[in-house]
Amino acid sequence: MSNKARQILEDSFALSPLERAAIAEGLLSSLDRPDPEMDALWAAEAEARIVAYEAGSMATTPADEVLASIDLS
Repeated sequence: MSNKARQILEDSFALSPLERAAIAEGLLSSLDRPDPEMDALWAAEAEARIVAYEAGSMATTPADEVLASIDLS
């Protein structure tokens, strides 16, 4: 972490919880912006998987088997 970022973090501790929450929300939302290039890659991947599934060339596992294999302990 840079000195500037560290200073901003330290300064934020002097703010009220409501102000800190607003800043945190703003920072987090700035990281979750749509990326058209990534969206296009995921769309192409999804389409390729659908085509492979429909052609019978993709191995699949029934949902009940997948869920049964999850260790919830």
